Amino acid sequence: MKPGRIGVIGCGNISGIYFKTCKTFRTIDVIACADAVPERAQAKAEEQGIRALSVDQLLRNPDIDIVLNLTVPKAHAEVALMALEAGKHVYSEKPLATNRAEGKRIIEFARSKGLRVGSAPDTFLGAGLQTCRKLIDDGWIGKPVAATGFMMCHGHESWHPDPEFYYEAGGGPMFDMGPYYLTALVSLLGPVTRLCGSAQSGFAERVISSEKKFGKRIPVETPTHIAGVMDFRDGVVATLVTSFDVWGANLPPIEIYGTEGSLAVPDPNNFGGTVSVRRMGSKEWTAMPHSHGFAENSRGIGVADMASAIESGRPHRASGELAYHVLDVMEGFLDASRDSAYYRPESSAERPAPLPLGLPANSVEL
Repeated sequence: MKPGRIGVIGCGNISGIYFKTCKTFRTIDVIACADAVPERAQAKAEEQGIRALSVDQLLRNPDIDIVLNLTVPKAHAEVALMALEAGKHVYSEKPLATNRAEGKRIIEFARSKGLRVGSAPDTFLGAGLQTCRKLIDDGWIGKPVAATGFMMCHGHESWHPDPEFYYEAGGGPMFDMGPYYLTALVSLLGPVTRLCGSAQSGFAERVISSEKKFGKRIPVETPTHIAGVMDFRDGVVATLVTSFDVWGANLPPIEIYGTEGSLAVPDPNNFGGTVSVRRMGSKEWTAMPHSHGFAENSRGIGVADMASAIESGRPHRASGELAYHVLDVMEGFLDASRDSAYYRPESSAERPAPLPLGLPANSVEL
């Protein structure tokens, strides 16, 4: 029997890759699923050869150790708290919650119950970002002094079957894509200590052009272009722009600039990607080989790492504390814009331990 028996709540668009990836790890076993739409859970259960349960049945099932929370963002906190109340560890899709108050309640409640909380994104455990971590730790660019990050697109209504939640409070480009960029930056550079930002909405409504709801109009209830500047604890100053208001851009996902060179970081929404370095005195960028595995889409590695950490007693990497710090920073950009003032995060998070070199396939421990 695998040590981490998982029940999935939420069988929507993102669940497919989790079901696929979770099957490959020795530490976890998905045994049941549930959804607010029972027919959707039944279809997924038949596809995966597992049990379809109601949410209440899944939470009361003694065979389930970890709830994998794949609901829409506005339900993340409610489901996480229900899972913790039922005595289950919980790992949620990003963001951890849609505001600090909910996020703090999750973290504090889990601590009081002696349970683990984990949260996506886990892309920072992929080959691309783990290679970047090693290059920074090994001194390839010297001491990091600055960074930039850009996530520029025109939103998801052209392809997503149910895009409404991207434009609700708790959505927008910062809460949707910011977790990838900020988790990557914190894992590489450490915690944020001060920030400022400006936020606006470029369009009052969106029109769905994907097939399922073609022509439906969506009111925009959250900022869709956010630009911010962050100070990191160790002195790095970083700029981050996230936007659903841009039709096209030629900007790098993330670059980190050090005293002895620069590092081009691949798209933090992916696990692989090209890592390049331009060192002091060089006129060219050099593509670096990956030092780690998991270059393919490996969503679910974070929950596998959490299950392994529960078994061994070590800290897990995609932790609730890391996710809460990212949430704190994201909401901080909106607060700073509203108040025309700097925001100093109330939270902090240490850089998660890097994955070991030379891991066996589909394993997070040697």
